[in-house]
Amino acid sequence: MNIKLPPDQEQWLKARIADGEFASPEAAVQRMIADRMALEGDDFAWAKPYLDEARAAVARGEVVSVEDAIADIDSHLASLKG
Repeated sequence: MNIKLPPDQEQWLKARIADGEFASPEAAVQRMIADRMALEGDDFAWAKPYLDEARAAVARGEVVSVEDAIADIDSHLASLKG
């Protein structure tokens, strides 16, 4: 199989190969397809305990407003910046 990439994608791939992320174009395509296949096959059953925990917290009234959540995130970002 021969694959023709647009120039920007070809340059991106060549840079990733040069960085050692992929051994070859074939290895890159194989890994990307395997990753996509795994994603499509994932039923997200692993997330169910997290959803159950979040739903229980909401039922207990353990929630914050969107505004408070954004303010908290902004505060954390500001502390990381310096």
